[in-house]
Amino acid sequence: MDKNTEWVIKQKVKRTIENLEKNNMEGYYVEDENELLQKIRELIHEGATVSVGGSMTLFETGVIDFLRKENYNFLDRYEAGLSREDIKEIYRKCFYADAYFTSSNAITENGELFNVDGTGNRVAAMLYGPDNVIVIAGINKIVKNIDEAIERNKRMAAPANAKRLDRKTPCAKLGYCTDCNSPERICNDYVLIKKQGIKGRIKVIIVGKELGY
Repeated sequence: MDKNTEWVIKQKVKRTIENLEKNNMEGYYVEDENELLQKIRELIHEGATVSVGGSMTLFETGVIDFLRKENYNFLDRYEAGLSREDIKEIYRKCFYADAYFTSSNAITENGELFNVDGTGNRVAAMLYGPDNVIVIAGINKIVKNIDEAIERNKRMAAPANAKRLDRKTPCAKLGYCTDCNSPERICNDYVLIKKQGIKGRIKVIIVGKELGY
């Protein structure tokens, strides 16, 4: 990456982290996956009960494998052989976890988190329950404001996820949101986290590369 482009991106990250802190959320920057896993070790103690929301970023960064291999009580929603009822029970147990790992559809430079869910289990846990919420996101998730966050979901996150999940929705065919009424629609719960009542409960780790949708 050109050094001047890198400088502009890091200034954007710096502004975002400063505003996350103003909104009672902790913000961190790491260069790569190795630094990310080390930061997780610093934030979450061994033996903690941990869980995750649906996220490509967690797979791409190796966080899922890390939680499986390290000394954590991992409520693994992706474990082979789980029934629909098993997964539903894990979703409920997530509220009692010491730490909940997820990503975000967009993070504004004003220090806000914007997320859109299909069933609401991810955003519900982000809002309430787990003692710590660890949001891991690539630099591509940072946007200027809420308007850009909404547009990002329409133009990237929603159609990419619908395609990944093989949903029969217009966006999975067209590549952009049409605000459809499809029974397989994945955009149902829209949540904006502007501030945190419990200081430091949400911790946002920004990784210096493009990750996820």
